[in-house]
Amino acid sequence: MPESRIDLELIEATRSGDSRAFDVLVMRYQSRISKVVGRFVRDQSENLDVCQEIFIKAYRALDKFRGDSSFYTWLYRIAINTSKNYIISQGRRLPDIDINIEDMDRFMNKNSPRESGTPEKLLMRDEIEHIVYDTIEHLPKDLKTAIMLREMDGLSYEEIADIMHCPVGTVRSRIFRARAAIDKSVQPLIQP
Repeated sequence: MPESRIDLELIEATRSGDSRAFDVLVMRYQSRISKVVGRFVRDQSENLDVCQEIFIKAYRALDKFRGDSSFYTWLYRIAINTSKNYIISQGRRLPDIDINIEDMDRFMNKNSPRESGTPEKLLMRDEIEHIVYDTIEHLPKDLKTAIMLREMDGLSYEEIADIMHCPVGTVRSRIFRARAAIDKSVQPLIQP
């Protein structure tokens, strides 16, 4: 059974009064939502509080879920808005770029240095990570958002199109251009 169908059945069961069905939805998505929140809220106890607030908001608004997008896309929007509101309510500044440096490995070319013990290779890896991070930070907002949603959050092109309110073809183009910019920045370091 497709994931989206499972989600819809769990949503319907929750709407019919089965609170255990919503518990299953929480278990299915709590790790992914925690990672989304982690881009804004680094402290683990604060992260847990914000995640709990997100799922409470989702539970209370479940009747408003129409199924126009996937449940995760809908939940993702709640997570982003709740995380940003939390940061603002704490009197903190929103991060300029909401990306974890650990996630940069996804962008690394298979020829790039990996975990190895030599200081030179560790320094090279750190330099590549810095360049990737810097490149993403300086991408136009639409490219940065598209590449982060795809590579950091693992969303499908259709989910990204829904979140960004644009056609799937536009999403594909933005991701292609972002990857090309990252590749261009990293290539001088990894070429022999």
